[in-house]
Amino acid sequence: MVRVDPASWRAHLAGRPDLEGLPLVADWAVRGWPLVVRRPTGGESGIPLGLPLPPAEGKRRLSFLMEPSAILSTAPPPRLAAAASAAAAAWQPTLRRLVDLDPETRTFGSLAWQHLTGLTYLSPTSDIDLLWHLDGSAERLLAGLAAIDRDAPMRIDGECLGAGGMAVQWRELAEGTPEIMVKDARGVALMPRADFLAGVGC
Repeated sequence: MVRVDPASWRAHLAGRPDLEGLPLVADWAVRGWPLVVRRPTGGESGIPLGLPLPPAEGKRRLSFLMEPSAILSTAPPPRLAAAASAAAAAWQPTLRRLVDLDPETRTFGSLAWQHLTGLTYLSPTSDIDLLWHLDGSAERLLAGLAAIDRDAPMRIDGECLGAGGMAVQWRELAEGTPEIMVKDARGVALMPRADFLAGVGC
């Protein structure tokens, strides 16, 4: 998550007539709301960032390229424990179980944006998007997630993060297939499950 200098933000928007008149965008950095680092596309230079507008404003996903000098601060996605209060009451028992399973669980997607901005991103059909940093207890975490998922009122999506910034969908990792789809900042590739887990000491 990246916070951008408001003056740099205004200067950037002055060169983006395609964004003129879009709600919330002009004051986004002024309010201290973050953007998110996205995967770069070919030929881009600068810091590639994204901004998802809430559903009420069309749920558009906007792309930006900012100079490093425009970045005020960076931070990981918020911890689930901090963001949980932004969710509906029906979610709270499941969120408590997820935090108890791993207090360091982080969240991105609709719950994170609603927590960070105060805007309405969640709906009754929303999923929850989570991040877990794997360590030697990966199998315990996966078994716990499967148990929580069976009773959850929402779909639990998310990625397990391994060595070198590699990530894999938790459901795919939990299935136990010999090869898994792993992604990083460069792209997506197949990798032996055993190698991915060995990289985090499992």
